[in-house]
Amino acid sequence: MIVSTPEGQRIPATGGQTVGPFFGFGLPYEHGNEIAHPWSPGAIVLSGAVYQGDGNPIPDAMLEIWQADSDGSIPQARGSLHRDGHAFTGFGRTGTTDEGGYLFWTRNPGSVDGAAPFFAVIVFARGLPDKLHTRIYLPDDEAALAADPLLSSLTPEERATLVAVRTEDGGLRHDIHLQGEKETVFLAY
Repeated sequence: MIVSTPEGQRIPATGGQTVGPFFGFGLPYEHGNEIAHPWSPGAIVLSGAVYQGDGNPIPDAMLEIWQADSDGSIPQARGSLHRDGHAFTGFGRTGTTDEGGYLFWTRNPGSVDGAAPFFAVIVFARGLPDKLHTRIYLPDDEAALAADPLLSSLTPEERATLVAVRTEDGGLRHDIHLQGEKETVFLAY
């Protein structure tokens, strides 16, 4: 493949590199999965698992989430990489367990400008040529979900891959499938 530069120069493209599984050397940080301090007022657990197309869990994926605060405001607090135990930063990062599981302590995101609340998610895993972008929507407001431009453009099966399930304790459960019959909808940026 030949690529043209802005100056019109034609150069050969270099081969792509897959992401991972080297996340453990530089990306994890202490309390990275604690966007809200555990057990603090309004804190919930967002958990799930990441699966390959054949249904096997991915033991060394990494997820990042970005979100609004419960009132719909975009967090401005410093501390994304150095947690202080009380500031809500709206950003978290965690790796998966040997069973593909992940867990974040966070809050329910609020609506931004009247839109359906969601978590923006990035998935990194070995074998991927680039990171994957997706969303996790809250299941609570059917009218907001129905009005969401992204969700309303999907089939019911596709839409289900983006909407979390509320757990008995008020948390959220959402599995991510990289391929296969239950493949999660991923977004191009």
